[in-house]
Amino acid sequence: MYNGNPSYRRTMAVLVLTTVPDLERGEAIARALVEEGLAACASIGGPMTSIYRWQGATEQAIEHQMVIKTVREQVTAVQARVVALHPYQLPELVVLEVTGGSAEYLAWIRAETAGSGSAGTR
Repeated sequence: MYNGNPSYRRTMAVLVLTTVPDLERGEAIARALVEEGLAACASIGGPMTSIYRWQGATEQAIEHQMVIKTVREQVTAVQARVVALHPYQLPELVVLEVTGGSAEYLAWIRAETAGSGSAGTR
């Protein structure tokens, strides 16, 4: 947790958010990202209802939210891989900076996305 130390406020970790139309597609994207070392973990939640504007019309769809844990250096590669595997013409890709958290967990994210193999178990 954030402990007031200014150097602790910025980490290398980021969360990449996207949505997918079904659990199976989310699992396929998550597995590819983790196996390729682009993400330490990808969580898939849902189903949830999304209401949005698309090509001039209000649309509604059942989707699953993905939260992809990675590091800044991998964001471009993660986004490219998601776009390549994603069925949507314009997939959601939102990157959130992690400003704190468990030092051990953040170190695990760094280790798993640096190509060093398994740094431990969760």
